[in-house]
Amino acid sequence: MCGFTGFAHDDPRGVVDAQELTRMTRTLVHRGPDDEGFHSAHGVGLGFRRLSIIDPAHGHQPLVLPDQSFALVGNGEIYNYSELAEELRRDGCRLATGSDMEVVLHLFAKEGSACFERLEGMFALAIVDFSNRLSPRVTLARDRMGIKPLYWARHKARLWFASEPKALLASGQFSRSVRGAAMVEYLMRGFVGGSESAWDGIERLEPGTSLEWVSGQVPVLRTWWTPPLTGPSPAPEDGEVLEYLDRAVSQRLVSDVPLGGFLSGGVDSAGVADAMGRAAGRPPELCTVSFREEEFDEAGLARISAERMGALHHVAVQEPDPSAVLDHLPWHFDEPHADPSNLPTWMVCRMAREHVTVALSGDGGDEVFGGYRRYIHELMEQRARRTLGPLASIAGLAGQLHPQFRNPPRWMRGKTFLTHMGMSSAHAAWDSATNMALPAALSLLHPGLGEALAKADPFAHWSAQHHSPDVADPLYRTQYADMRTTLAEQLLVKVDRASMAVGLEVRVPFLDHRMVERFAPMPIVHKIHGGVGKVALRAALNQRLDPRVIAGAKRGFDIPVSAWLRGPLAAPLREHLGGLPPAWFDLSKVKALQDDHLEGRADHGLLLWTLLVFEAWRRRHDCEEIAI
Repeated sequence: MCGFTGFAHDDPRGVVDAQELTRMTRTLVHRGPDDEGFHSAHGVGLGFRRLSIIDPAHGHQPLVLPDQSFALVGNGEIYNYSELAEELRRDGCRLATGSDMEVVLHLFAKEGSACFERLEGMFALAIVDFSNRLSPRVTLARDRMGIKPLYWARHKARLWFASEPKALLASGQFSRSVRGAAMVEYLMRGFVGGSESAWDGIERLEPGTSLEWVSGQVPVLRTWWTPPLTGPSPAPEDGEVLEYLDRAVSQRLVSDVPLGGFLSGGVDSAGVADAMGRAAGRPPELCTVSFREEEFDEAGLARISAERMGALHHVAVQEPDPSAVLDHLPWHFDEPHADPSNLPTWMVCRMAREHVTVALSGDGGDEVFGGYRRYIHELMEQRARRTLGPLASIAGLAGQLHPQFRNPPRWMRGKTFLTHMGMSSAHAAWDSATNMALPAALSLLHPGLGEALAKADPFAHWSAQHHSPDVADPLYRTQYADMRTTLAEQLLVKVDRASMAVGLEVRVPFLDHRMVERFAPMPIVHKIHGGVGKVALRAALNQRLDPRVIAGAKRGFDIPVSAWLRGPLAAPLREHLGGLPPAWFDLSKVKALQDDHLEGRADHGLLLWTLLVFEAWRRRHDCEEIAI
């Protein structure tokens, strides 16, 4: 796992400022504490920081072919590199190292961008073709699922690129302006999605996409892979899920450094951990975060799984940590990111790094196998729409008129369900995936700013993804949209930044593209049945895991936000929200929300957490202004 940055002048005679390139590269030292490297030629500069995983002694980057015709910097792991290396050797290629990225460099020199489809793994790449020294060609590429990050910009007669935006900002060539539309989306969802980052002028290369640029020309983007949710695939056969899982896990155990895993109380992480032990032939080393608050704590189920496997099990209690919330995490999340699970994710990564350098996680199981509770609700809504027919719109109106109670009895909790009856499937799924509606988000802003941003439409990006697959069933569409947005733009960002903050590589077997291609499109009855999600996965793991873990309900990796903001984080909350820029926010409204929460009149925990994280992020990155 590594970090890289670089730029290419429009004019290949442009001078590469070594100090500028060094400054950019060293902002990424957390991604690669083991080694540093630079290369410059013909107006192109490349910088690299390395976390040594494969061939620690010889995996130095940037990698340059002996004839200087191609150069590469890459982040990630290519799990089938040994097979590809053997193929290259049979064709007469001489490999100087055991590095997986050297294989990619030679393969690209031979096949061009077509080689990306042959790579199995997680990666972000920048490859420069110097064959025509008067017109170097830069190719950027990102893995299928978007596990590893990559940002780029076209700015001041250069193409810029980096693993994280902070590297580009460190050049001193970019303003620190925040996109106004990004602020709105952040308030609604807790993160910023799409091809545009939160920073004005800095783009995000989307998953399964490559960019090609020739000196002085407009970059050309090409999507080379998308999730194959185009209709039901065959039902999974007995043992097939386990076969795919075991292969994906075994492939991800290749490492020249110590390796372990994360363990929660759910079936995803337990299934991965069990497969690790089987493939390695020894009990795995596992890490779990515990909470003092019982309703958030999964350590009990995690212990059951660990004992069944005979695992070496490390458990630590998550405590509220103001310095992490206000300083450490805002630096590493260099776009605003309000997922409360950032904190325990960072903690479990920090704990794991004390014992191992690589860890496997259960991320992606919900997206592939249909594990989210909102998928169950969406299926129920679909069936209700078909039953009600034209009456669905009347039910939607009833939902709008239905009063919103605090802690209502079960029989009065149908407001969301009824409201969704009057929406399209895309709007209903969007509503389930957001924390607040657009008018509510705009109302938190200074009236002038809210008016200027009234035409912001975060739904457009979601809707484009929801309508991308050529399939009629809305649930497949929602899964697709989740993979392209929530998974890639929120969950994988969380894991990448939290793990890289401590120099830990995290691998995600459930996002093996063969697993995604085989099981994401399978018939819905094998995903959801009888109000239970991940049916096929639970059935497959039933013979391996404890029945209590198999039967456990889906729980998020959350923290007691509301309680912490009334307790140990109350003072930082008051201080930071009082410092919100008055030209950006309606401070009287924010103060009223804060007071109502702190005095127990209402629960605004998630909203206040979102505002607290934003202000901590804004201060940490010296955000200058808003770009409308």
